[in-house]
Amino acid sequence: MPSGPSSAARTPFVLLVVLLLGGGLITLLLLNSALNQGSFELRELKDRTTELTDEEQALQRDVDANAAPDALERRARELGMVPGGSPAFLGPDGKVLGEPIVAASPKPSRTPSRAPGRTGDPDPSRTGEGAAPESTPTGTAPAAPTTSGR
Repeated sequence: MPSGPSSAARTPFVLLVVLLLGGGLITLLLLNSALNQGSFELRELKDRTTELTDEEQALQRDVDANAAPDALERRARELGMVPGGSPAFLGPDGKVLGEPIVAASPKPSRTPSRAPGRTGDPDPSRTGEGAAPESTPTGTAPAAPTTSGR
């Protein structure tokens, strides 16, 4: 029996099956590569998110430490500020409520490197209209005039 006619009919079918299997394998390879690339990008983004979260927490700790009352008081004293006295308020009718007082001057520190204009020292570069009055140190407000109610 000659095998010519039956094997000739099977050849296109075998080629079709081989091409389909090869195409499927190549498609799976490309799909797998795309998924691996996406997983690498995802890992990089997660690492970056972790770094940024750590940085945010460190910055928040710094803000919390600098916002603490004792840190604010220390920084204010370094700038030459003093605690204020009892506040006085102006009522809607113009009457002063409370007794306004001038804040006490800070004790002069013994540090030689003080910035002019920040610790109560008059700025030698200012003259004329811009100079602060000598009776009122920089950083303290003059007493508000009291007025009687109308």
